[in-house]
Amino acid sequence: MEKRGNSLEIKIEETVKKFLEISQDKEIQIISHFDTDGITSTSIIIQTLKKLDRVFSVKIIKSLEEQFIYDLPKEKLILFLDLASGSLNYISNSQLKDVFIIDHHEIIQDIPENVHIINPELHDKQKISSSGLTYLFCKEINSENKEFAKIAILGMIGDMLEKDIDKLNNNILKDGEIKKKRGLLVYPSTRPLNKTLEFSSKPYIPKVTGDTEGVKELLKEIKLNPINGRYKTLIELSEEEMEKLVTAIMLRKPKAKQEEIIGDIFLIKLFNKLEDARELSAMINACSRLGETNIAIQFCMEISKIKKRAESIHVKYKQFLISGLNFVSKTKKIEGDGFVIINAKNIIKDTMIGTIASILSNSSVYEEGTIITTMAYYEDKIKISSRNVGRKGRNVREILNKIIEKIGGEVGGHEFAAGGIISKNKEKEFINSLQKSFEIELVKI
Repeated sequence: MEKRGNSLEIKIEETVKKFLEISQDKEIQIISHFDTDGITSTSIIIQTLKKLDRVFSVKIIKSLEEQFIYDLPKEKLILFLDLASGSLNYISNSQLKDVFIIDHHEIIQDIPENVHIINPELHDKQKISSSGLTYLFCKEINSENKEFAKIAILGMIGDMLEKDIDKLNNNILKDGEIKKKRGLLVYPSTRPLNKTLEFSSKPYIPKVTGDTEGVKELLKEIKLNPINGRYKTLIELSEEEMEKLVTAIMLRKPKAKQEEIIGDIFLIKLFNKLEDARELSAMINACSRLGETNIAIQFCMEISKIKKRAESIHVKYKQFLISGLNFVSKTKKIEGDGFVIINAKNIIKDTMIGTIASILSNSSVYEEGTIITTMAYYEDKIKISSRNVGRKGRNVREILNKIIEKIGGEVGGHEFAAGGIISKNKEKEFINSLQKSFEIELVKI
């Protein structure tokens, strides 16, 4: 790995030295985000620390709140994975002594003296997942940790960064011996096509996703019939069959661009079997979002006895997802020029509302540049997720930050994919402020 100036690579090397030095006689508290990127980061660091014989404990969380940071044990080394870049002010006031952050989210606050941070936002804003950063960190500790590269790729795909394969990510792909194949971006490419299409949410296909009869109609239309009661898998299709399938899907998604439908399929060897990386990534995500973070971590670590459990959780999750999408298609929305607000209240789980927002932003239902904001109840709070259709237009993290800074709550994320947590009693105030903010932004444009 070429190291230059104030590069990310140099920063990783320096941070590893400091981490190894401090962690020799300090217990490590790992705190990670509960999505695929956070879970894969956690599984990589757990296996690395076990090899080092370090003492550590793990907490997986949905969001990083102010009080949580203040309650952290002061005597431990705190390691944040896939979060904390938006909580630097709280960390500064927390009296924590040794804090390490491996994250890729936007930084808008000053970095405290007690924080050692690895974040590409500080180094040319390279597009890399937290799992990719954690992998590079662990590989710097010991080159034998190359075996965890494939897990880092699952985190990268979980954060939809597979279209931004630069030098760093490409090296991780090589380390993980990942097979790449060009094809239709529905997954899993290794399962019968009828089921793959029925549960396809990325891309969401109108009158096909969640519709058994719609799937049969599409496959019949292109003369793709079952053989001995079984449909072919995507990777078993001939070139001609693939072309017909792509055309049929494009007709059902007239606003979709070819590059949104066709792309690289990544095949990863897990549990001694070649699998579609998107499916594996989605499975990890499903386990975690349905409260089974332990299963998600063990799945990444290839503990064979939990594989079937993870698969059954994923089936349940997909059913919830289809149900959520059906609700969203029928429910009343707050809509204006360039924005949509969907308040699911307690109908959709707070752990799934971000996924719903992402699916809608990739569905071609809304114009490019539209900001989709979804909301769901979470105990006495509300989880908010905002996405830009086509990843273009206004900075949603800035918009959310301006509002939530005034009414109170937490904000995090990226320019085109951000989220937050507010108190439930601020529901009306938030919606009114958000709507007003969108309308003011529109006038400015």
